[in-house]
Amino acid sequence: MKWGLIGASNIAKQFMINAINSQQGNKVAAVLSGDETRGRAFADDYGIEWATTDIDELLEDQTIEAVYISTTNEKHYPQAMKAIAAGKHVMCEKPLAINIEHACEMVSAAASANVVFATNHHLRNAGSHLKIKELIDQGRVGDVQAIRIGHAVYLPSNLHSWRINNPQVGGGSILDQVVHDADTVRFHLQEDPQEVVAIERSESLGKDVEDSVMSVWQMPSGILVHTHAGYTVRHAGTSYEVHGTEGSIFARGVMTQQPVGEIHLRRENQTEVQEFSNHDLYIRSMRLFMDAVNNGGSPAATGVDGIKSLAVALAVKEAATTGHRVKVNYGET
Repeated sequence: MKWGLIGASNIAKQFMINAINSQQGNKVAAVLSGDETRGRAFADDYGIEWATTDIDELLEDQTIEAVYISTTNEKHYPQAMKAIAAGKHVMCEKPLAINIEHACEMVSAAASANVVFATNHHLRNAGSHLKIKELIDQGRVGDVQAIRIGHAVYLPSNLHSWRINNPQVGGGSILDQVVHDADTVRFHLQEDPQEVVAIERSESLGKDVEDSVMSVWQMPSGILVHTHAGYTVRHAGTSYEVHGTEGSIFARGVMTQQPVGEIHLRRENQTEVQEFSNHDLYIRSMRLFMDAVNNGGSPAATGVDGIKSLAVALAVKEAATTGHRVKVNYGET
């Protein structure tokens, strides 16, 4: 199956081209870029047949059956809607859109067109997070009481662009990072955050957008989730903790695109190192996407998963802006 890239992005070149081309019979054949010179250079560098600045030209190519969208956030909705109308399967970066109404419309349109639509939430594909879910499901920590997520990092200098200075395109750490936190918690607990409180700040990098945020979420079961996301913390690394009535999971270095990190399970006075698979997160995601296309399976993260992670992030943003406790609005999902 031939793919078109909508966006000559860093994530496309670092992870997704390889993930797509790794699947038998799949190949990235075209790339769309807003800059003609950049698009042609990108195509040459990664063995892509052709480049264009015209989305209609890409979508009119009947040999292209699927697209991967990784443009800036505000472009996801119109580009996805065009791709769906053209009958293409869609893998879309998070957040799906910058409002719930558009995200719901995208998912509804894909269902009506009978095309596969997936959200590129990579963390639920990580061996580390599959192991954490397994430990929870096996009852190794008893009843879960709380989750703590450390997702505050230092944003690499090559990404110091719209993420830190453009609220109109969905810049800021909430829509960039909290969506991942939300999807990972939902994946582990199989329930949706109900209410949130939050405080944000623009510490040093952010200009008109937040570069740091802490939030607390309440789950329907009563479980509390604490998150710290941001772009300004250089030395902490990432972490993910699950605390239960019979044990705790301490995971380090697992909120990342790489198959790395370590997990310890502590019960009573004993701590056990937990082994997990170090497979490529994006290759697993693409394998499940192709299974959905070919066999009617489900992608790792569906469009509905993308709606729900966006809903949590938007609630965190509202809570941080207003100072109020906010109920999460999941739209018509």
